[in-house]
Amino acid sequence: MLLVASSLHELSFPKLMEVYAESNRENGEDRYPGESPDRQLALAEEGFRDYLSQVFFTTENARYFILGEAGRYVSALRLEPYEDGLLLEALETAPEFRKKGYAVALIEKTQAYLEEQGSIRLYSHVSRNNIASLRTHEKRGFRKILDYGRYIDGSINRRTVTLLYTTE
Repeated sequence: MLLVASSLHELSFPKLMEVYAESNRENGEDRYPGESPDRQLALAEEGFRDYLSQVFFTTENARYFILGEAGRYVSALRLEPYEDGLLLEALETAPEFRKKGYAVALIEKTQAYLEEQGSIRLYSHVSRNNIASLRTHEKRGFRKILDYGRYIDGSINRRTVTLLYTTE
Protein backbone atom coordinates (compact mmCIF):
# COMPACT_ATOMS: atom_id res chain seq x y z
CA MET A 1 0.00 0.00 0.00
CA LEU A 2 1.30 3.46 -0.92
CA LEU A 3 0.40 6.34 1.38
CA VAL A 4 0.94 9.88 0.09
CA ALA A 5 0.76 12.53 2.80
CA SER A 6 0.86 16.30 2.33
CA SER A 7 0.42 17.07 6.04
CA LEU A 8 1.51 15.60 9.34
CA HIS A 9 -2.04 14.64 10.33
CA GLU A 10 -2.35 12.42 7.22
CA LEU A 11 0.19 9.95 8.53
CA SER A 12 0.91 8.01 11.73
CA PHE A 13 3.90 9.69 13.33
CA PRO A 14 4.64 6.72 15.66
CA LYS A 15 4.67 4.32 12.67
CA LEU A 16 6.91 6.73 10.75
CA MET A 17 9.33 6.88 13.68
CA GLU A 18 9.61 3.08 13.57
CA VAL A 19 11.04 3.44 10.04
CA TYR A 20 13.53 6.11 11.17
CA ALA A 21 14.33 4.63 14.62
CA GLU A 22 17.91 3.69 13.73
CA SER A 23 18.67 7.12 12.24
CA ASN A 24 16.97 8.88 15.13
CA ARG A 25 19.11 6.95 17.64
CA GLU A 26 22.26 7.94 15.72
CA ASN A 27 21.13 11.57 15.44
CA GLY A 28 20.22 11.64 19.13
CA GLU A 29 23.68 10.38 20.11
CA ASP A 30 25.33 13.04 17.93
CA ARG A 31 23.14 15.97 18.93
CA TYR A 32 22.47 15.24 22.61
CA PRO A 33 25.57 13.45 23.94
CA GLY A 34 24.92 14.24 27.61
CA GLU A 35 21.45 12.70 27.65
CA SER A 36 20.37 9.12 28.32
CA PRO A 37 19.75 6.95 25.22
CA ASP A 38 15.97 7.11 25.76
CA ARG A 39 16.09 10.91 26.09
CA GLN A 40 18.35 11.19 23.02
CA LEU A 41 15.80 9.24 20.97
CA ALA A 42 12.89 11.30 22.31
CA LEU A 43 14.67 14.58 21.49
CA ALA A 44 15.57 13.38 17.99
CA GLU A 45 11.96 12.37 17.35
CA GLU A 46 10.72 15.69 18.69
CA GLY A 47 13.10 17.50 16.35
CA PHE A 48 11.87 15.35 13.46
CA ARG A 49 8.23 16.22 14.25
CA ASP A 50 9.10 19.92 14.52
CA TYR A 51 10.91 19.85 11.17
CA LEU A 52 7.96 18.16 9.47
CA SER A 53 5.32 20.46 10.94
CA GLN A 54 7.24 23.75 10.81
CA VAL A 55 9.35 23.37 7.68
CA PHE A 56 8.68 20.40 5.42
CA PHE A 57 4.88 20.38 5.31
CA THR A 58 4.77 24.18 5.07
CA THR A 59 6.57 23.88 1.71
CA GLU A 60 4.12 23.93 -1.18
CA ASN A 61 3.91 20.53 -2.95
CA ALA A 62 6.02 18.75 -0.32
CA ARG A 63 4.82 15.19 0.24
CA TYR A 64 5.74 12.08 2.16
CA PHE A 65 5.51 8.73 0.35
CA ILE A 66 5.25 5.69 2.59
CA LEU A 67 5.09 2.01 1.71
CA GLY A 68 3.05 0.01 4.17
CA GLU A 69 2.55 -3.69 4.72
CA ALA A 70 0.43 -5.55 7.29
CA GLY A 71 -0.43 -2.33 9.12
CA ARG A 72 3.19 -1.16 9.42
CA TYR A 73 5.21 1.45 7.63
CA VAL A 74 8.18 -0.35 6.08
CA SER A 75 9.83 2.30 3.88
CA ALA A 76 9.47 6.05 3.48
CA LEU A 77 10.78 9.01 1.51
CA ARG A 78 10.13 12.72 1.21
CA LEU A 79 9.70 14.77 -1.97
CA GLU A 80 9.88 18.53 -2.18
CA PRO A 81 10.36 21.06 -4.96
CA TYR A 82 13.96 21.40 -6.13
CA GLU A 83 15.35 23.33 -9.07
CA ASP A 84 13.29 22.21 -12.11
CA GLY A 85 11.84 19.11 -10.44
CA LEU A 86 11.54 17.36 -7.10
CA LEU A 87 14.14 16.26 -4.57
CA LEU A 88 13.85 12.73 -3.19
CA GLU A 89 15.25 12.69 0.33
CA ALA A 90 15.17 10.76 3.60
CA LEU A 91 14.75 7.40 1.86
CA GLU A 92 14.77 4.82 4.61
CA THR A 93 13.55 1.30 5.24
CA ALA A 94 12.97 -0.11 8.71
CA PRO A 95 15.92 -2.40 9.58
CA GLU A 96 13.88 -5.60 9.76
CA PHE A 97 12.59 -5.00 6.21
CA ARG A 98 15.91 -4.18 4.55
CA LYS A 99 17.36 -6.20 1.67
CA LYS A 100 13.88 -7.29 0.61
CA GLY A 101 13.31 -4.76 -2.18
CA TYR A 102 11.04 -2.36 -0.29
CA ALA A 103 13.05 0.78 -1.07
CA VAL A 104 13.11 -0.08 -4.78
CA ALA A 105 9.36 -0.79 -4.64
CA LEU A 106 8.69 2.50 -2.88
CA ILE A 107 10.64 4.50 -5.45
CA GLU A 108 8.91 2.59 -8.26
CA LYS A 109 5.44 3.32 -6.82
CA THR A 110 6.39 6.95 -6.24
CA GLN A 111 7.60 7.30 -9.82
CA ALA A 112 4.39 5.71 -11.15
CA TYR A 113 2.28 8.03 -8.99
CA LEU A 114 4.14 11.09 -10.29
CA GLU A 115 4.13 9.90 -13.91
CA GLU A 116 0.32 9.75 -13.83
CA GLN A 117 0.50 13.53 -13.48
CA GLY A 118 2.93 14.05 -16.37
CA SER A 119 6.67 14.07 -17.00
CA ILE A 120 8.91 14.24 -13.98
CA ARG A 121 12.44 15.12 -12.90
CA LEU A 122 13.53 13.52 -9.64
CA TYR A 123 16.82 14.47 -8.02
CA SER A 124 18.48 12.70 -5.11
CA HIS A 125 21.64 13.33 -3.10
CA VAL A 126 23.28 10.10 -1.96
CA SER A 127 26.47 9.58 0.02
CA ARG A 128 29.11 8.23 -2.32
CA ASN A 129 29.84 5.59 0.38
CA ASN A 130 26.24 4.37 0.57
CA ILE A 131 26.54 1.62 -2.02
CA ALA A 132 23.14 0.10 -1.16
CA SER A 133 21.34 3.39 -1.76
CA LEU A 134 23.29 4.08 -4.95
CA ARG A 135 22.30 0.65 -6.29
CA THR A 136 18.69 1.15 -5.24
CA HIS A 137 18.54 4.42 -7.16
CA GLU A 138 20.29 2.87 -10.16
CA LYS A 139 17.70 0.07 -10.27
CA ARG A 140 15.00 2.74 -10.64
CA GLY A 141 16.72 4.57 -13.49
CA PHE A 142 18.64 7.31 -11.66
CA ARG A 143 21.97 8.38 -13.11
CA LYS A 144 24.76 10.48 -11.62
CA ILE A 145 24.80 14.06 -12.90
CA LEU A 146 27.07 15.78 -10.33
CA ASP A 147 30.01 14.60 -8.21
CA TYR A 148 28.63 16.56 -5.25
CA GLY A 149 25.31 17.40 -3.66
CA ARG A 150 23.88 20.90 -4.04
CA TYR A 151 21.21 21.26 -1.39
CA ILE A 152 18.04 23.32 -1.45
CA ASP A 153 19.72 26.02 0.67
CA GLY A 154 22.55 26.25 -1.90
CA SER A 155 25.18 24.54 0.25
CA ILE A 156 27.51 21.98 -1.32
CA ASN A 157 28.37 18.55 0.09
CA ARG A 158 31.32 16.86 -1.57
CA ARG A 159 30.66 13.55 0.25
CA THR A 160 27.51 13.05 -1.81
CA VAL A 161 26.63 12.76 -5.47
CA THR A 162 23.57 14.13 -7.22
CA LEU A 163 21.42 11.67 -9.13
CA LEU A 164 18.62 12.35 -11.61
CA TYR A 165 15.67 10.36 -12.89
CA THR A 166 13.64 11.89 -15.67
CA THR A 167 10.82 10.87 -18.00
CA GLU A 168 11.43 13.78 -20.36
